[in-house]
This record gives sequence, structure tokens and C-alpha cells, in this order.
Amino acid sequence: MSDRIEIQVRDSGFDTDPYPTLKILREQEPVHWSESLGGWMVTRYEDVVRTFKDIESFSNSGRLAQASVHLSPDAREGLGEFHSHYNGIGLLHSDPPEHSRLRRLVLEAFNPSSIRAMHDRVQQIVDEILDRASDVGGMEVINDLAWGLPSTVLADILGAPEESRQVFRKWADDLLAFQGSNKPSEEVLLTTQAALVDSRAYFSALIEERRRRPGNDLLSSLVQAQSEGDRLSEEELLNTCVTLLAAGQETTTALIGNALLLLLQRPDDLAAVRANRALIPLAIEEIVRFESPISRQPRLVRQEVELGGKRLAKGDVVFQMLNSANRDSSVFEEPDNLVIGRRPNRHIGFGLGAHYCVGAPLSRLEGAVVIDSLLNRFSEINIASETIVWNTSKLNSRILDGLEISLH
Repeated sequence: MSDRIEIQVRDSGFDTDPYPTLKILREQEPVHWSESLGGWMVTRYEDVVRTFKDIESFSNSGRLAQASVHLSPDAREGLGEFHSHYNGIGLLHSDPPEHSRLRRLVLEAFNPSSIRAMHDRVQQIVDEILDRASDVGGMEVINDLAWGLPSTVLADILGAPEESRQVFRKWADDLLAFQGSNKPSEEVLLTTQAALVDSRAYFSALIEERRRRPGNDLLSSLVQAQSEGDRLSEEELLNTCVTLLAAGQETTTALIGNALLLLLQRPDDLAAVRANRALIPLAIEEIVRFESPISRQPRLVRQEVELGGKRLAKGDVVFQMLNSANRDSSVFEEPDNLVIGRRPNRHIGFGLGAHYCVGAPLSRLEGAVVIDSLLNRFSEINIASETIVWNTSKLNSRILDGLEISLH
């Protein structure tokens, strides 16, 4: 069974449509060692939840630095900046109490009142994008809207010039390129390292600027926290900026693209949302469950532990297959159907517990404004792409390569 599953996991079709293989794993081998990924694939909801909650056994600290362990010593020696960054303390690769301290600081920019205050700016950006789309009768959703919106919002949050968006996207793509596998190539890791060096240098200069001239943005707040003592070190500040750069765009880009694809493929659901906008928040939660923007996340095994009947050794990497857990029939009725009014919806597409995504409220807001604005402005919205192609270059993301739509 394991050999047959490995063949399917290696096949390019798995990243395009992983769900049949994941269903087999949930039913027959819910904790599966994947030689090709270099880690354990955990596919059942209950087991994935445990890996979120049992921080003593399943750690965030150092998990991403493990991606180079399969390389030769000489190759690893050339990845010093990579190891230094991902072995440092950062929001996405630390555990409490360090993680709790960083999270509290960043949450100041994502609390409910801050999110409400961002609504008008998000609406302005969406309106500007839709104005241009209206003039030509359509758009390419991923580049024009799904990426354009969160990248502009991220620049606002960090107090960075809007023209930084293009380089932000390049860096984010390169930072995410190695994630989702514990056996990326040396070439991919060197690309990530180059992005780390460049982005850290950029943020270092921006931090110095905020020290001289503070603004009304998250980076200024973090710089102020650093100046107050040991709440935030220079390294933690840089590490957190890079985390926001990578995570602050990808999840929302995937959510917006997936939402429009799924609704446009289902005219009845689209009509229901158009008739009752109160369904939009429920539809977003269901879309996150059905096509989880972050499809998998790694954890580092800190001590020998049993999970799903398997013995996991200290130093192993576990991949939380969120896209599988969110289709577990023991938790969700009709898991392979999109049910836009699903209640309750216990999906874990944004994580769980201490590592719940701090940007989830902003991602939800951006997705809701996009859907509502499109329905307000256009009576007819159709998919114009000849084929639907998933971007399989970033294994931890469930994101479209492109999506052409027509607007009338």
C-alpha cells in the first residue's frame, strides 16, 4: 500500500488533484511516511489537531531549517544565511513563550478594531482594480486582483512604498518555493536564501527609516516595541518582517482566486450569494475548508511519540495535511461537496490554537469585499479561461496559476 501511495504522491497529478489519494490515506494509512517528501503525511482531522495542540512533541521551532538535512555537508555549508534565519526566533518558527510574545505584538495590527478600520482602504483598492477591469470587460484574477489587493494592503501595514509590491511578490514566491517538502533541491534553497538576504537588507533599511521617522503602521509599532527593551530584538524584528512578507500575501491570494473559481463554477451557489449577501462570510469559511489555501504545514518532532499507530522519531518532520483534514468525513458531512451555508464549520484552514493565523481576519475581510464588490458592480461574471491550471511550484499552497474572467 505504501509503495502505491508513494507513486501517487510523486505523480504531478497529485498536486493538481490530491483529494482521491488523501482519501485513501485517511482510510488506510492516516500517518504515512513519504520518502519523496522526507516526512510523515498526517491526513486525519483528529491527528492533525493533536499536532497543533501537543507543542511539546510537535514543534514550530527549527522546522523549516530541517529542509536542508538531506543535502551534503558541503551544500549545507553554503546555506548559512538560510540556517541562521530559520533557526532564529520568528513568528512562524518559534514556540511559546517566545511565539506568544511575538504574536501579542503583531496582533495589535490585526485586532477587530484595526481590521474594521482597514475596510475603507480595502474597498478603495478593490474599486480601483474593478474600475480598470470594467473598462476592458474582464481581468486576470490572480495577478490583477487576488495578488494586487493583499500586496497593496501589506505595503500599507508595513509602511512600505506601494512600488515595493513587485519585489515583495518575487521575494514571497522565492521564500515559499522550498516549503511543503523536506527534500527541496539545493538550487531552490539557494534561491530562498538569496530572497532572505535581499528582503532582510530591505527591511533593515526600512526599520532605520522608521526609527528616524515613525509612522502610523505596524513596522513603526514593532520598532517602538524593540526600543522598550527585550520585548523584541533586532533579529526578531527582521525575522517577523520576512514572515509577514511571505505569509501576508499568499493565503489571501489563494483564498480570493479559489473563491471566485468555486462560485463561478457553481451558478446556483453564486445566485444564492448574490441574493443574500449574509451568506458571504459562511461561503468564505466553506471555501477555506474545501480548497484550503495552505494545503500543508510542517512540524518538527521534538521527542519520540506515537501518532496514528506509528512511532515517530525525534527529528522527524510531520506534514499537517490541512487539505485532507478539512475533508475528513468523521467531522464534515458531504466533505467533498461545497456547502456554502455549512454550520457548524470546524475547518482548520487557518490553523488552530497558539499557531492560529494572525492574519485570518484580514484575509476574510479582503475576500468578503472582493465578492461583494464584484456582485454589486457586475450582473454577469463568467470564467473565460480555457483551462483551469493550479500552481504546483509551491507545494504548501493551493493556489491557481491564473484565472481569466469576463465581466458585464
